[in-house]
Amino acid sequence: MKVLKFGGTSVGSVDRLRRIPQLLPSDETAIVVLSAMAGVTNELVKVTELVKDRKMADAIQLFKGLEDKHVEVASNLFKTKLYKKMGEEFVIGLFHPLMKKLVNGIDNLNKYIALGEQLSVGLLKLLLAEQGYKVAYIPAFEFMRVDKDNEPDYFYIEQNLRRQLHINPFAKVYVTEGFICRNVNGEISNLGRGGSDFTAAIVGNVVNASEVQIWTDIDGVHNNDPRFVTNTSPVRQLSYDEAAELAYFGAKILHPQTINPCRIKNIPVVLKNTLNPTDEGTVITTLSSKSGIKAIAAKDGITAINIRSSRMLLAYGFLKRVFEIFEAAKTPVDMITTSEVSISLTIDNASNLNDIVNALSSFAHVEVERNQTIICVVGDFLASHKGYAARVLDCLKEIPIRMISYGGSNNNISLLVDSHYKVQALRLLQQLFPAVKQANSVLDEVDAQ
Repeated sequence: MKVLKFGGTSVGSVDRLRRIPQLLPSDETAIVVLSAMAGVTNELVKVTELVKDRKMADAIQLFKGLEDKHVEVASNLFKTKLYKKMGEEFVIGLFHPLMKKLVNGIDNLNKYIALGEQLSVGLLKLLLAEQGYKVAYIPAFEFMRVDKDNEPDYFYIEQNLRRQLHINPFAKVYVTEGFICRNVNGEISNLGRGGSDFTAAIVGNVVNASEVQIWTDIDGVHNNDPRFVTNTSPVRQLSYDEAAELAYFGAKILHPQTINPCRIKNIPVVLKNTLNPTDEGTVITTLSSKSGIKAIAAKDGITAINIRSSRMLLAYGFLKRVFEIFEAAKTPVDMITTSEVSISLTIDNASNLNDIVNALSSFAHVEVERNQTIICVVGDFLASHKGYAARVLDCLKEIPIRMISYGGSNNNISLLVDSHYKVQALRLLQQLFPAVKQANSVLDEVDAQ
């Protein structure tokens, strides 16, 4: 059994939806995990924000616009009158009960945010049925649940997903929603931005899939960010560790939590392009293609915190005291460097920053720097391999570097820079790869103008 996940751009139009049946395996059963159509979740979130702000007329107008959009997709997606009618009735049947609640008062905003995935899954199921596939719908709300720590409840998921599969033994294709789930209390919730990847990985884990495919609109993981750097190229083979580092530190093609469920069961993850399905994409397994530098990613929205105290010198327990504050604030740390009397670290979630700073200030001097970016250079950096750190730093000799993290992992060198230098740093680091063209220097000149 294979698990295939299609992202928002892959289901973002009638033409894109029609491509999906052609990408399904012909020789084994598939579970298809879908995102909402591109942009729909953002619009649904906006609807809930308008409701919170008591701007009901604007919320209703935006919600009706989303209904009209999906009715139009349904009217153009199918070839037969019967399925056109079924598609339009399906869309209207989802929207109308929620529209009534929108007018009378919403009891759970997450019901609205979940709607995007339900729509794309329902439309694809009808499309596959029209084309003669043996297809069954398995609702994510019937099996996908997180525990009190918002971690997947694997026992519950496996028991209930297998029950859903057994209810429909005839099917060769099962379709379900990504992103959405229930919380520990059984209430509608979600796995967060990009969570459809995570859904696919969890499903792959519990059914022992032969492969998890993530379909997007780019030919796998590139060795740098193609939005800012020219002449990037796909990385054809990554290890689980390398892929996890890239995903966590900014590679947008993959949700950071996707790797671990597949690594546990040694399930290959394949990143493919819906618009170029013959391209081999990127394969993620236990294997790594070669030693050395593989790819570069950047993570924005970073806050650096510098903690200084003369009492830290030769004092045991200081680090414990610092990190207990971050634990109490439920705020993970990305990077950390230390000296005799100071700790510098970074966080990507500043929602509890004031509480953290106040607690730290009771025993240390604290400085905060916002608008920072972590540049992550990923590869196979065993201690016995020489020169990689020097090459990275030489590329960035013209850029002020705030922090450096090297040696904590065999798979990355991380550097903190002001976000103002992000694009320049990415372009300079492209020199690490062979056959670099001069286009990036031309782009820098254009930006300077």
